[in-house]
Formats: sequence, C-alpha cells, structure tokens
Amino acid sequence: MENTALIPLQYALDTFYFLICGALVMWMAAGFAMLESGLVRAKNTTEILTKNIVLYALACVIYLLFGYALMYGGAAGGVLPHFGFLIGAEHSVEAVTAGDEGAPYYAKRADFFFQVVFAATCMSIVSGAVAERMKLWAFLAFAVVMCGLIYPVEGYWVWGGGFLKAAGFKDFAGSGVVHLAGATAALAGVLLLGARQGKYGPKGQINAFPGANLPLATLGTLILWFGWFGFNGGSQLKISSIEDANAVANVFVNTNLSAASGLLAALIVARILFGKADLTMALNGALAGLVAITAEPLTPSALQACLIGGVGGVLVVFSILGLDKLKLDDPVGAISVHGVVGTWGLLAVCLSNRDASLGAQLLGIAAIFAWVFIASLSVWSIIKLLLGLRVTEEEEYEGVDIVECGMEAYPEFTQN
Repeated sequence: MENTALIPLQYALDTFYFLICGALVMWMAAGFAMLESGLVRAKNTTEILTKNIVLYALACVIYLLFGYALMYGGAAGGVLPHFGFLIGAEHSVEAVTAGDEGAPYYAKRADFFFQVVFAATCMSIVSGAVAERMKLWAFLAFAVVMCGLIYPVEGYWVWGGGFLKAAGFKDFAGSGVVHLAGATAALAGVLLLGARQGKYGPKGQINAFPGANLPLATLGTLILWFGWFGFNGGSQLKISSIEDANAVANVFVNTNLSAASGLLAALIVARILFGKADLTMALNGALAGLVAITAEPLTPSALQACLIGGVGGVLVVFSILGLDKLKLDDPVGAISVHGVVGTWGLLAVCLSNRDASLGAQLLGIAAIFAWVFIASLSVWSIIKLLLGLRVTEEEEYEGVDIVECGMEAYPEFTQN
C-alpha cells in the first residue's frame, strides 16, 4: 500500500520534473529557428526567424483557448472530442492526497505547459518546408487552425483517450502525433505552394540552394538534440519511483544512441553516394534518429535503439533525394525527417514492445495522415483563396526578408 505521507513530496517532484522537461522542449523552438535559418538563403533569414518565434507565441495562446480542452476533453474511445475552453481548475489537496489509484500525481498546469510546447513543436515542422516563398501571414493563419483544431483532434485520438488508444496504437512521445502530423501538414502546403524559383530545371536538373549559415544549422541541431531529452524523457510523466526513475534513464540513453546512430548512418550513406562528408545530411540524420526513437524510447535495448536510429538515418537521405526527384521542394528536409522517418518510428515500435501490433500501428499512421492531410489541404486552400499563399516572383527574387519584415538579417553582406 502506498505511503500517503510521501504523496505531497512525490507530487511536487513529478510536477517539477514535468515542468523542467517542458522547458527543455520549449528550448527546441530555438533549435528549429537556428536550424531553419541556417539552411535557408541569407535573404530569407529574418522572415523565418519571425515565423518561428511568432508561431510559438500563437501556439501558446490558441492551445490555451481551444486546443488543450479539445485534446483532453473527449470520451474514452471516441472519434470526435468535446469542444471546450481553457485549462480548468487545478487539482485540490484533497484529490491529490486521497490515495486513490486514479489520483493526480502532477499539477494540471504542468501538464498544460508540457502539452503546449508539443503543439508548438508540431507547427515548427511546417515552417521549414514552406520556407523562402510563402507569405508570412498565410503561414500564421494556418498556425492558428493547426494548433487550435487539427493537432488537438488527432492528439485526442492517441493521448486523450480516443479511438486509436482504444485500438492499441502506441506512440510514446509523438513520432505520429507530433512529427508525422507536422510533416503531413507541411506536405499539403508544399503541394499547393510549388517549388522555389529555379530549384528544378526544364530538363529535370535539381539545383542546390546552399544554406546561408551552416554553423547556425549545426547549433540548431544540437539544441534540438538537447531538448529531445525533455521531449522523450518527460513523456514518462513520472520520476518519483524507482521504476519510473529507471525508465527515464533508459529513455535518455536510447534517445541519445538513436540520434548518434542516425547521424553516423546518414554520414556514411552520403559519403558513399556523393563522395563527400555532407554536413546537412549528417544533421538530418541526427534528427531522423531522434524522430525514429520517439514512438518507443523505453522498451528497446541500447543496441535496438542504435538500429532504429541507424535505419532512420539511411531512410532520410534517400527520402530527401527522392522528394527532389518528385519536385517536392522542402528546403530543410522536414517532410523526410519527420514524416518518412516518423512513419518508420511508429512501425519500429513492434520490434521491442510486445504489446504493440502492426495492425494498430498501421491504423494509427493511416488515420493521422488522412485527417491531417485532408484538413490541412482544405485550410491551405481557403487561405490561398482569401490571402494568397505565395509571394510574387519579384518578391521571391528580392527575398522575403525585405518584403515581409522590412529588414535584413545580414545587412553588411551582399544577398545571395
């Protein structure tokens, strides 16, 4: 029987751990901003920095007003969540110390904070894929709907007790709920938006647009790697027991190993294909390893985590090359990293989790992709009709920094 005298201390410890992990995930917003600004051309840097910091602020407010109650307010096993507002009342002392099996073990606002930074992360994935040619306000309009409706609905299906959870779908920290969803929304936007001018030639040639600041891109990747320990580690939800503490430690180790293996695998594949050590592929390999392990970082052994991350690193290289051949222009490789490898991560759950079934995993992948793609394509289409999605050819040539923000990130240098 649980010692009720320890409940307040455990509640405080688990709440503190949850908040610290949420802060680590919030820091990933800086990682996305640095990664994306490093991989775009200099003339588009200010605008993508603006997108990243504004989308975070938007996500915080919209998820407060609608998203959180939508994601966690539905009936068990349902398809449509209940519509609601705000966070709700905090847990009372009596509810926490009652000693019941279902008693809350961390503050409700700690849960909200942890969940809202996940919503912002999902939207951050979209930012890089549509970079360098989308109107700023069109992007922000989509962010409102993504964080307030599209993401919370599929999040409810999995983490809010909806039908995918009832079907046995496993997604520990969000390879599907966050990463596949963000990539799917990005894919819908890219299909309507089209490629950047000059990216693809009339005879099928693919023209490289080098990023303006690879040191920033590398820093962004390391920040994301660091923040991912909160992303996956915090998804254990508790740390105050011996079992939970051991589980968190295992999640940290597997997350780190998967990222390292993904980076090494992508680097080796790029060396074989291109004859060079391609830094951008190595960076995307690390992120691919992180995405791949996110669906199940607890049950794999250390060697299985290396395998899962390594396969993700290989997949991301071929996916980036394949999307270019299909003329799907994704400046930062977001669709490949988060979508293709996110799907692999969900399937890889079956390698180590005995409670997972391939059928349930495939159902979850199909449901998340279908909902997010159809909803996103509809919203992007409405925005295109009302506001327009793309800047003009002249504005794109000049750079969206001047057009959208009226300032340059590197005014002392000639724009490329």
